[in-house]
Amino acid sequence: MARKSVTKSSGNLFADIGVNNPEEALVKARLAHVIARAIEARGVTQSEAADLLGIDQPKVSNLVRGKLSGFSIDRLFRFLTLLGSDIEIVVKDSPGSKAGHMKVAVA
Repeated sequence: MARKSVTKSSGNLFADIGVNNPEEALVKARLAHVIARAIEARGVTQSEAADLLGIDQPKVSNLVRGKLSGFSIDRLFRFLTLLGSDIEIVVKDSPGSKAGHMKVAVA
């Protein structure tokens, strides 16, 4: 029986697979997930969601499928507010670290 190698995750899949700017990629993925859940909770079609967000339906499709290259964090924030979510940004010192980190917490 062949032995399989297991590597412990860093906690960020995007960093583990070598994506450029992995923290931003993780934040965008989490925001897109929340947007997709909000669209689903409203019970609207992708075309109706597109009208609400001011984009075309193929972009909504990309968004809910995780194809996020055309979406900035700022744009995703705007979509969340259009879907009725409040966004709170907290900036704090990162003790004992040279660089801070970004994360998304969903209440």
